[in-house]
Amino acid sequence: MADARYIELRGISKKFGAVVANDGVCLDVARGEILALLGENGSGKSTLVNMLSGIYAPDSGSIYIDGRETVFSSPADAIRAGIGMVHQHFKLVPVMTAQENVSVGEKAGLFVRFARVREKMYQIEKKYGLVINPEKKVYNMSVGEKQTLEILKVLYRGANVLILDEPTAVLTPQETAQLFQILGKMKEQGCAIIIITHKLNEVMEISDRVTVLRKGKSVGTVLTAGTTPRELTELMVGGPINLEIQRESVTRTAEPMLAVQGLTLADDEGVTVLDGMDFDLYGGEILGVAGIAGSGQKELCETIAGLIDPHRGSVRFLGEELRGLSPRAIIKKGISMSFIPEDRLGMGLVAGMDITDNILLKSYNHTKGFFVDRAEGRRDAEKIVSHYGIATPSVHHVVKKLSGGNIQKVLLGREIEQNPKLLITAYPVRGLDIGASTTIYDMLNAQKKRGVAILFIGEDLDVLMALSDRIMVIHAGAVMGIVDPSRVSKEDVGLMMLGSRGNPEASGNPEASENRAVRRGRP
Repeated sequence: MADARYIELRGISKKFGAVVANDGVCLDVARGEILALLGENGSGKSTLVNMLSGIYAPDSGSIYIDGRETVFSSPADAIRAGIGMVHQHFKLVPVMTAQENVSVGEKAGLFVRFARVREKMYQIEKKYGLVINPEKKVYNMSVGEKQTLEILKVLYRGANVLILDEPTAVLTPQETAQLFQILGKMKEQGCAIIIITHKLNEVMEISDRVTVLRKGKSVGTVLTAGTTPRELTELMVGGPINLEIQRESVTRTAEPMLAVQGLTLADDEGVTVLDGMDFDLYGGEILGVAGIAGSGQKELCETIAGLIDPHRGSVRFLGEELRGLSPRAIIKKGISMSFIPEDRLGMGLVAGMDITDNILLKSYNHTKGFFVDRAEGRRDAEKIVSHYGIATPSVHHVVKKLSGGNIQKVLLGREIEQNPKLLITAYPVRGLDIGASTTIYDMLNAQKKRGVAILFIGEDLDVLMALSDRIMVIHAGAVMGIVDPSRVSKEDVGLMMLGSRGNPEASGNPEASENRAVRRGRP
């Protein structure tokens, strides 16, 4: 590792109105070093790297590059200074090829440009060990390929400082390993790398040092080799916290609460997104769902919740057929179901409304004749804010102005307070810090102990393996297998996510697994 500080932030402060996002933060990273940036939601991580990448300007403090004070007035300034950022949500144009995406904005003759673009891409790939087809359309790429393309795009623009925001959030173990190989190559070539992540096991594996933020301040920078996940967590939250995810031992119901058979759905272009899905979900169990992004998770949840009508198949809740029923019809039948969608602000909450009004959206009993009892709704909102630790000035605060983690807590709190019998959760801890995630895991276990049937769509395999009673692995809308997490490895599940059929014996019930295989028409 190089000794000289290449990037240095000194006393960086930033306010948004009365909210202090960063308060005198100091951070540095050397060439040939990987620095992990940790902190709870709202600790100021995103604001800090947004200033380093030219999106915001600090109110006070200085940014130094190679010992020279630098001022950015735009992201273009940061790119010219060699700083590139790969956001958690990819900034790619789906209908364009890889070479078109990396060269967006260049001003040159079309044919000459692409010949030069391909040559430059090849040189970068050779240097850092990247592999990408320059003529492949983004919509045909796997998530791992898109991640690689995002990295290639910033390197193409001359970046030697790379900032990655939650880079492994939607990657399989195999794709994560490939990403870490690329980052290792970049480190060897002298790049300075900053990673924002909540996954402490990955911090310990890939980083050289760790800087921790708490409530907008930098509270410590430590050598990764000289610390532990527990010490890092205590730095983040300011005290001890239990990192272990408990799988509660609960006797599940004798009969399935939810039975799905032959569930099939095609999108508007005729592409199959759910391919004859068969599975059962029991009360008192958490059935985890693992799959690479775009494998049908969203469509599965929305079909069960009554938002999409499948082309074929059956969805039964306690023997009652749900197929063809709208969410309103499901409620009228007295079926107690809560759905926590992936798109928090698009489907779950109304961004421009305050917390109280969003809570009232599901509080059907808070009415007086034709009028809504806002006082009762406010009390419910205050209870949820307190119970789930939502950081907000008041329950009258507009939801879209909350941090991502707090937005999720509002949605989770509202749905759980409905006391459902069936709980469908799509990525419930996405964007949450360790403390908040632990709260959510405890909440899911509490619901499980109540006898609730929980369908848990997850993206962190370590969490899925620790929390779920069974894991259903899907690929391209088809069930690859339903396995007992205590009988398979994370790598086994990763291979199934990529399309490999699971071993029926891994389910702990070979006969049931074979019956499912026969129903799907497999030999």
